[in-house]
Amino acid sequence: MKAVLEKLNPQQQEAVLHEGGAAMVLAGAGSGKTTVLTTRAAWLLAEKKVAPNSLMVVTFTNKAAGEIRNRIQLLTGNSLPFSGTFHSLCVRILRRHGHYIGLDPNFVIYDTDDQKQVIKEIYKARGLENSMFGMQAVRSTISNAKNEIIGPRAYQEMAKGQFQTHVGQVYQWYQEELRKAQAVDFDDLLLKTLELLQHVPQARDGYQELIAHVLVDEYQDTNKVQYELTKIFTSPGENVYVVGDFSQSIYAWRGADYRNMLQLKQDFKNITEYRLEQNYRSNQNILDAATEIISQNTKHPILKLWTNQKTGNKITIYQAESSRDEARQVVKYIRQEHRQHPYSEMAILYRTNAQSREFEEAFIHAGIPYRLVGGTKFYERKEVKDVISYLRYFTNPQDTISLERIQKLGKRRLAKFQEWTAKWPEQTNAANNQTTDSNPASILKTILDVTGYLDKYNHKTEDDLSRIENIHELVNVAAQFDSVRQLLENIALLQDDHFVDVEAKNNQDAVNMMSLHSAKGLEFAVVFMVGMEDGLLPHSRSMLDPYQMEEERRLCYVGITRAKSQLYLSYARSRFQYGSRSYSLRSRFLGDIPEDLVVVEGGFAELPELGLGMGGPVFGKPSAGERRIVPVDEDLAEGVLSGDFDIDSFIDS
Repeated sequence: MKAVLEKLNPQQQEAVLHEGGAAMVLAGAGSGKTTVLTTRAAWLLAEKKVAPNSLMVVTFTNKAAGEIRNRIQLLTGNSLPFSGTFHSLCVRILRRHGHYIGLDPNFVIYDTDDQKQVIKEIYKARGLENSMFGMQAVRSTISNAKNEIIGPRAYQEMAKGQFQTHVGQVYQWYQEELRKAQAVDFDDLLLKTLELLQHVPQARDGYQELIAHVLVDEYQDTNKVQYELTKIFTSPGENVYVVGDFSQSIYAWRGADYRNMLQLKQDFKNITEYRLEQNYRSNQNILDAATEIISQNTKHPILKLWTNQKTGNKITIYQAESSRDEARQVVKYIRQEHRQHPYSEMAILYRTNAQSREFEEAFIHAGIPYRLVGGTKFYERKEVKDVISYLRYFTNPQDTISLERIQKLGKRRLAKFQEWTAKWPEQTNAANNQTTDSNPASILKTILDVTGYLDKYNHKTEDDLSRIENIHELVNVAAQFDSVRQLLENIALLQDDHFVDVEAKNNQDAVNMMSLHSAKGLEFAVVFMVGMEDGLLPHSRSMLDPYQMEEERRLCYVGITRAKSQLYLSYARSRFQYGSRSYSLRSRFLGDIPEDLVVVEGGFAELPELGLGMGGPVFGKPSAGERRIVPVDEDLAEGVLSGDFDIDSFIDS
């Protein structure tokens, strides 16, 4: 162990050698937290002679759990019986002791698809198929309730409004169906283990006598159930050792609550705090930018990251004319960076999955291989394919494949859709494609309105909101074409095998595209954070809620700290929003970065005397409510602003 400890920095050594009692290790991005956690476990086994079956090591993903297990075995030669994710450990406990709470030892674990099927059958049996409340939204809400330790009866008692009343009833039926099938879902694995340990002393006492030390990774991601489980396992010795970072808590929508780390200080009065602030990943410019942004948060402690590396290149901020210009410029930057870095060492990070579409198309046309991480290609997403099927059937009623798909979306929707198409003026001669003379974005919006397709989704759940954003992005695509036929042909070409070489194979060198949420835990030499605009990052849904705004800032921090050597931040002055061009402000987070850390490229000359503010420079008088942006030559702009250029003559010409 001496040789292992010598490889650690002083702060890491101090955290590893914690003598006993509760400890919290605040570990900044890239500070070696996994190394500290595994070395701590190895030190307890080798130096403190803790028995392997008395040591519980918990993390959140199977990949992380496997990595920690392997490192500990490599360091000590020991395998740990109680090492894994919260869920995997709870499965073992329930298999052994679940009979105390009426659970068969051979219980079945239902995954997400199984859960959806159960709720689908409940809807069918109870005549709820045409309910205004979608099944996916109900499933997500039930999951959130379980994360908050709220059972069906308690949920029904506190329900307010039609949706919650509906969920409360379905929740009860859902649990009854699981009970009949001797099945549990993933949330139940935690909840039923908590129920077991709280109400069955012989089970609880056995584990408390056996477990001497509990080590938990990524503690900022724990939910209420996991927090309570941690407290039970560590009683009465209070040898709990948690590692986490407030600034990387970005999963509130999944029930994670960074305040659990603050609560630890209340529940364990003598807890010792350690801080790991030396970063081994990024250059100092990147770290300084990240620190300046996250330091605006006031509801949790902030670490000030530093590194022994060189200051590094300045951060590039690119001001794009439009979302298309942004994607094209990112392609140019990637070609430049590819001279030094393989594609696989580069990543494009975005706030919403709908943003991937513009970059997917730009990469396909540029012939640059890409890989979508944790997502599905835009035109293969279910909701996008659903809506495209309506469009295809609208232009060609003989398209039986599209008809089969939209039939599955509901008989009432289909009836309303067919009633509308029958009345469509040009639909009478669909064979001659007269419908293609109509505006495709307008047609698409009408189809969504007529069919009520968007009613399938709940605006209060993250998954459904993401699907709605994808549909809105499809409308944005439609607005850029003159006819439905052109739109459908473009989509078909993008999906054609002609471009198959651009889609990355498993081991192919390819640029990574992913959401900011999916990027946590990863690192890349070059990172492009795109769509840095108010309304995207921070997201419009968060801008009126102080807690959600702090989460958006943490999300920005996580994205920035993925970069090792070069960071690009880009934003577009104009985008299509639900089929109409709109203009936006750059993200307020960019304003937090000191000017000496960045170089600004692209952009447009500001013409303040035209009085158009955030709309940007405009030549000519815009129509009512319109704001237009055109690129401006720097010399020309300088002449305009200095008064040496006759702008009226230029406009007239």
